[in-house]
Amino acid sequence: MSKVTSKLQVTIPKAVAEQHGVREGSEVVFESAGGVIRMTPVDPGAGRYVADVEWRLRLFDSATERQRRRQVATRVGRKVRKTGDRGWTREEAHDRGVDR
Repeated sequence: MSKVTSKLQVTIPKAVAEQHGVREGSEVVFESAGGVIRMTPVDPGAGRYVADVEWRLRLFDSATERQRRRQVATRVGRKVRKTGDRGWTREEAHDRGVDR
């Protein structure tokens, strides 16, 4: 998490900057996107956003598919759960704080 300074400056976490190729001197564009602020690196060679049309379409398609699965699950009366190991079981959660 980053804090905004008195000069409205924000530090980008190193892992995020490296993942998106942002380094000292890189140009970025800030856009208001509803209730969030989107920061997009500018590709210096092409003079355009790195987030090209194909990438945005893949994001849109994956979000649409997630929403479709949620709607189908809601219609059949079951909740959609994330798959994977949470690192704890339901029983362990209920047993926390219980004196034995």
